[in-house]
Amino acid sequence: MNRYPLWKYLMVLVALVIGIIYTIPNFFGESPAVQVSSANVTLKVDQQLLSRVDSILKQNNIPYTGSYFQQNGPVGTIRIRFDSTDNQLKAKDILERSLNTNTQEPDYTVALNLLSGSPDWLTSLGANPMYLGLDLRGGVHFLLQVDMKGALESRYDTLTTDIRSILRDQKIEVESVNKAGASIVSTFASENDRNKAIGAFRSRINELTFTESVDNGKFILTGQISPSEITRVEQTALKQNILTLHNRINELGVAEPVIQQQGNDRIVVQLPGIQDVAKAKEILGRTATLQLRMVDDSPAALSALASGTVPFGLESFKDSDGRPILVRRQVLLTGENLENAQAGRNQQTQEPTVNLTLDNKGARIFRDTTRDNIGKRLAIILFENNRGQVVTAPVIRSEIPNGQVEISGSMTAQQAADVSLLLRAGSLAAPMSIIEERTIGPSLGAENIKKGFDSTLYGFIMIAVFMIIYYHLFGIFSTLGLIFNVLLLLALLSMLQATLTLPGIAALALTLGMAIDANVLINERIREELRGGASPQQAINIGFDKAWGTILDSNLTSLIVGLALLAFGSGPIRGFAVVHTLGILTSMFSSVVGVRALVNLWYGSRKKLKTLAIGTVWKPNAEK
Repeated sequence: MNRYPLWKYLMVLVALVIGIIYTIPNFFGESPAVQVSSANVTLKVDQQLLSRVDSILKQNNIPYTGSYFQQNGPVGTIRIRFDSTDNQLKAKDILERSLNTNTQEPDYTVALNLLSGSPDWLTSLGANPMYLGLDLRGGVHFLLQVDMKGALESRYDTLTTDIRSILRDQKIEVESVNKAGASIVSTFASENDRNKAIGAFRSRINELTFTESVDNGKFILTGQISPSEITRVEQTALKQNILTLHNRINELGVAEPVIQQQGNDRIVVQLPGIQDVAKAKEILGRTATLQLRMVDDSPAALSALASGTVPFGLESFKDSDGRPILVRRQVLLTGENLENAQAGRNQQTQEPTVNLTLDNKGARIFRDTTRDNIGKRLAIILFENNRGQVVTAPVIRSEIPNGQVEISGSMTAQQAADVSLLLRAGSLAAPMSIIEERTIGPSLGAENIKKGFDSTLYGFIMIAVFMIIYYHLFGIFSTLGLIFNVLLLLALLSMLQATLTLPGIAALALTLGMAIDANVLINERIREELRGGASPQQAINIGFDKAWGTILDSNLTSLIVGLALLAFGSGPIRGFAVVHTLGILTSMFSSVVGVRALVNLWYGSRKKLKTLAIGTVWKPNAEK
């Protein structure tokens, strides 16, 4: 008898229910929405702001169908869904006026967006639709070229300053230190001075390799950045630029932007659903810088601040809580001196901290600054769009000589992570230029969806008709298994929040053909056993068991190719590979486990089964 144990039937049933629940949201379409995100680098979006947004909408009698807060790492966003574009536009205007009292320096970015129209009970289960790629939803595509030469030039400028400082500190006589292209040339009057300089540089500058030469009686020392350091500078610049772009694009209200490295010096940015190319260019090309300055908390400065005046030599900035702070105009350090920033904890007190790593120049300046200003505050200021914001202003407790700075105080672990991200990714490490730009309209995206859906649907119908005609009842089982496979695949893509692209739809259509191939192998194997004289129950059992080996081999080879495309591909190739790889796994489960569960339920309990509805079984002619 062909019967599954109860747990197998339950497993198939649970998989079917999950497949239905997580596939349904993809068929509700999208509703107009408004997204609220922070336009101020230190102003957080949280649940408290969500309550404020709800209150503003209710006071102005603007109906909405749902409001949601989403936390993506340190970045939070609020999305409000509406039943019509009229309410969406009204809400955008009201929220902009209510949240941004100063239109010249807005605290929040209020952007139009689209959200899934699925019911809230599905959303509460985590059942969200797949994201649609640029080719299906429309939007803009940028290819950015990172100026690695500019990053290296900046590093050479810093090292030139470091060399001059080292020579001055060590009191080594030097005639000149100049940057000459991709090298730093130091000229000495004597060989002894040059040898002293080499000894000092070896212990304090590891990035440079030095060569010695003599020219017109002058002793020349030429330093060049080592190949390994060049690679590190370029990789760091690329990673920091990608982090910065992620931080900025949130302001555009893009649900699922694509920001990824292409080659060694390019970044691909895809913004689905965005048609305002000028706004996108403005945010992508925006510059930001970090500065460290001393805070003036003297009685005279505080008195002037209370009276609303700013004394000469000082500037007024606001901290993360909106309170004014007076800082000196002298810039001690900039973002160029910051090598890394990470959140951590103090080993003694276990308080959350922000740990900074400064370069050699920054370490020396910071050592002198902290030694001379114990008990005073140091402001870390982030400038963006010519507007400065104090990220944090800790009190200097002691001299810090090694360039390893620990900032602690009344902050939570999340706040420490936020500050470290702002410091690490607040500015571009190297200039970028847009070398390719494409705009895809939403109508073209809708046309792509329709064509992709129609081709998949027509392919499915043709496969189903052929299977039912050729294999009769087993063809119906195979068709139901194919539907089960599509449900599982769409559910997996939705659960993983994958981005569906046009190549992904092509992979979905390919999955249908590969999935039905397994059922053809099973059905033909059952026919073969029937021709060999096996009873129907034996034919079912042997057919599924012996076909499994062939199915596994054929799918395994396809899976290897899919994984290779997934590992080495990018863009459209990767989108195809994701659907293709998941489709192979779901097709093996649905064809072997799901279809056999149907066959077992229909035929398994029949003790005197004589025939199977599997089409014509051609028996060999015994007389021949």
